[in-house]
Amino acid sequence: MTKRLRIATLQMCSGTNLDENLAVALNLLDRAASSGAGVAVLPEFWDYMGPEEHASDIATTVPGPLTEALAAKAREHGIFIYGGSIHERTDDDSRRYNTTVLIDPDGRIAARYRKIHLFDVSFAGQFAHQESATIRPGTEIVTSSIDDIPVGFSTCYDLRFPELFRILALRGAEVIFLPAAFTLHTGKDHWEILLRARAIENQCFMVAAAQFGKHPGGPVTYGRAMIVDPWGLILAQAPDGTSMAVAELDFSALERIRSELPSLRNRCAGRYVWPEETAP
Repeated sequence: MTKRLRIATLQMCSGTNLDENLAVALNLLDRAASSGAGVAVLPEFWDYMGPEEHASDIATTVPGPLTEALAAKAREHGIFIYGGSIHERTDDDSRRYNTTVLIDPDGRIAARYRKIHLFDVSFAGQFAHQESATIRPGTEIVTSSIDDIPVGFSTCYDLRFPELFRILALRGAEVIFLPAAFTLHTGKDHWEILLRARAIENQCFMVAAAQFGKHPGGPVTYGRAMIVDPWGLILAQAPDGTSMAVAELDFSALERIRSELPSLRNRCAGRYVWPEETAP
């Protein structure tokens, strides 16, 4: 029997009011369930997008009140929720984790991922951002499963590091989730290309949720939440604004692509010798 999975990936314009952000997220989850999706994916930092100096005020524990709100929706609709990411409190008041949870239809946290690659950039004449000043990097690469389908975890800036996605694929991931808040400055040129490249390279489905629009005290985010198939084709893309993209993933297509073009099997892993790395 062919494996299929209907997924809704969600798009928000989060602000600084946690209660309002939560209400929008829960409404989108209701809409996703009404569309027939068995999995709904929230964007990065759906809980808060605004000045970093105030983010610690809303940081919470995991598990905690925000994950329990998502768990209640998962139980209500009988769906998996890939919980975008939230600000997870740490024992260091100055830094938090950028944390994702996968919640199963019984409301249990099936897996947790903390973003590994942090967005430390400076664009002349545009903006600068030092995510590592307020976020502590995660240390673990995470895979899990949804209805026996292996899935991989990633967040936003992780998208630029193909090594992570190759490891996820070699661990068996057939779907890789990527909640994001890509800036307009980078997203307009890189977002779609990178998502399609990661899908093609690893012959997997990429499911990307997004922030879209102007956020208080921050840059404009690009949006374009989308679902990409293992051939690199866009199956669905969200329109501008608070919205979603829905697609049915057909895993017979993935199996056919991996059989006809077996690039993962054709790797010459024994010949890949990593050079000694120095900071550029």
